[in-house]
Amino acid sequence: MRRVRLSFVPGLDVEFVDRDRAIEQVMDWADRGTRFPVVIYGPEGCGKSAFLRQAAAILRELGYDAIYVDVAHMDFIAHTDVTDVVKKLVNAVSEASGVAQLKLAILAIDVVRELLDRWGRRRVAVLVDEAFQAIGIDKASLYVKNLLNLIEYPPRSYERIVAIATTSEGLSRREIGRHRWGRLMMMWNMPREGFRQLYEALPGEKPPFEDVWRLTGGNPSALAMLYENNWRWDDAVRAFLEQRGLMFTIRSLTPTERAWLEEAVGDPDTLFDRERMDLLGKLVGMNLMIEVMGRYEFLWVDEPPPERNPELGIGRYIAWQTPLHREAVKLALSEAK
Repeated sequence: MRRVRLSFVPGLDVEFVDRDRAIEQVMDWADRGTRFPVVIYGPEGCGKSAFLRQAAAILRELGYDAIYVDVAHMDFIAHTDVTDVVKKLVNAVSEASGVAQLKLAILAIDVVRELLDRWGRRRVAVLVDEAFQAIGIDKASLYVKNLLNLIEYPPRSYERIVAIATTSEGLSRREIGRHRWGRLMMMWNMPREGFRQLYEALPGEKPPFEDVWRLTGGNPSALAMLYENNWRWDDAVRAFLEQRGLMFTIRSLTPTERAWLEEAVGDPDTLFDRERMDLLGKLVGMNLMIEVMGRYEFLWVDEPPPERNPELGIGRYIAWQTPLHREAVKLALSEAK
């Protein structure tokens, strides 16, 4: 299958690398269709968007009209020769209204319905990236139900439909999981050898791979941040701390909560305790930590992380999204004393 090229940082494109098992999963979905919408969640910047773009290209090669919509960034890719559909998407992403993202998320389903109904397409795919923040976490399950309705109650008969949505919003897992309208799966940061391929694709001098792996945990976005900061890790951590307003968060905690958070820097699973769940909920809501699914292959897109990896901040039940997230919290804790 053709590997797509993706923008890594402004002025630098790289080829989609690794994720071989994930590509096999896409081909399996293409062969059978998705009985339920697949909802993929995982750390920010772990490569979900890149995966969806690659998946859209694969589905097109396999005879699908595939619509990919990036709601957060108001972008799309339309692998179809139906110009009316393309025009609708172009008009949507050029809209400057405050509800433009919401309209684009809804349009993604509408144009696929039109491909089935008006144009009689037999194989269609809709891939929606980061829609839940735009439509509201409380409405995430309803959006998944609309994707399911496309599969179960189409405007006319079809051969196969593939429907996939992604989210980095940890809280959306609970909302979506309340119903049986979608198939929840998780994607993690890149495995070591796949991440090495991405690291080696970057030009110029760079720190040893093992150092970069330890600092990023295989997260492509953390790698991009490190690259843009000329490999100065301290600057990357500081930039993350300031952008997230972590000092405000730390100072809003009680002394007991700060002590719990300091423990979680060393072992995130210490927050998986009834007394500490409120604090865990705050950190998940801020996309600093994430609940990790059991390491059963059928629950994961590509490869799951290890059961535990203290160096990378991965516990059995809870994990820091990346070492960058953990180090920024650690720095904020030290400066708040």
